[in-house]
Amino acid sequence: MAADEVVGKPMIDTYGNKFEMPDFTIKQIRDAIPKHCFQRSALKGLAYVARDFAYLSANFYAFNWHIMPALEGAPMLARAAAWGVYGFVQGLFGTGVWVLAHECGHQAFSESKIVNDTVGWILHSSLLVPYFSWKISHGKHHKATGNLEKDMVFVPKSRLEYARRYAGGIAHDLAELTEETPIATLLHTIAQQLLGWLMYLFTNVTGHNYHQRQKEGRGVAKRNGFFGGVSHFDPRSPLYEAKDGKLVVLSDVGITIMSYVLYMACQKWGAGNIAIWYGMPYLWVNHWLVAITFLQHTDPSLPHYYPEAWNYCRGAAATIDREFGFIGRHLMHGIVETHVLHHFIPLIPFYHADEASEAIKPVMGQHYRSDTKGGPIGFIKALWSSARWCQWVEESEGTVGEASDVVFFRNRNGLGVKPLSKDKLKPRPAEIQNMVDVGAISKEDAGL
Repeated sequence: MAADEVVGKPMIDTYGNKFEMPDFTIKQIRDAIPKHCFQRSALKGLAYVARDFAYLSANFYAFNWHIMPALEGAPMLARAAAWGVYGFVQGLFGTGVWVLAHECGHQAFSESKIVNDTVGWILHSSLLVPYFSWKISHGKHHKATGNLEKDMVFVPKSRLEYARRYAGGIAHDLAELTEETPIATLLHTIAQQLLGWLMYLFTNVTGHNYHQRQKEGRGVAKRNGFFGGVSHFDPRSPLYEAKDGKLVVLSDVGITIMSYVLYMACQKWGAGNIAIWYGMPYLWVNHWLVAITFLQHTDPSLPHYYPEAWNYCRGAAATIDREFGFIGRHLMHGIVETHVLHHFIPLIPFYHADEASEAIKPVMGQHYRSDTKGGPIGFIKALWSSARWCQWVEESEGTVGEASDVVFFRNRNGLGVKPLSKDKLKPRPAEIQNMVDVGAISKEDAGL
């Protein structure tokens, strides 16, 4: 028997590069970061809040009192284009506010939990985000990043799940299927960017579906999807424990107050104006949030892990930094450029993240990943390329032991490493059982 058949073949990412699992520790990461990078300042955080709201106010004032009045007699198309520019720019500034609330959720905004949660609740509620509800589920995402059975967002589909949803259940024939049409990728991407955030809040789309394992028993018969009971607005959701109920309700109160404010604004200034002034920027904020999160966790070079091979450092290293230029570093507070560091130490405030990121790169070595080619344009292009390259995950051919519990993206578009042939697949009993539990397949079809 050949040696590689005894020890197993190497793990191969989607590009065909050999992958080795990280072997450093979180202590090594922490020790490499200068101590002052951990310092948080409420005054500095509030100054950034004031700055971002000044941007929002200045943009609103410029368009409503100067630019649009100057276009009073212009063609409708020109006025519509001007409002489109307003919505785009306001969405960038609004995303900056979103990121500051995100800092509050991680307690990176200040030393005070009361300040963090008060500011975060106000900022996120103003953007119709359930602050505490999202904070809790997002915290679980950080504790289980890259874990296929516990992660909370952009969990890739296994080959079995992808086949069930998109190939009529032909799980073993994906490698032989014809190329997926680019129009399908385009339509999926548009839907993801337009509705992804709301679908996540209401149905837990892209989150794990192993709710049966929730320790308080709240996940029994619960599954992602409409009417499945997995919502960020429901204190009974399996996303939460009983002790979280009051915080989920408080999040809902914040949304209710902001909804009433918008209702009163519609009464005073008209629904059409509020749709332009608030609605368009709101959709842009949602778009950027989904794009940023998707691209932080979806790339042909990134691994994902089944629980048997996962640990915190491996999961945190299964993320990638990108580059969005002035928009990313200034308007969005570096959330695009320093995400790897953020997953190791989310307590570090964004204004120290660049220095801390540089400090951990020697420790991470080859395991640090970034894709900065093309700058901001490259960031936008990655939305398309990742959607085409990254469709489901499966193990590398010939891997054994722990290596067989590490999976990589594959696709039906003929890009990168070919999917496994049907005779080399290794069905995972836990995954099949979970699909039976949520009613995705019958016991008979599963062979149970």
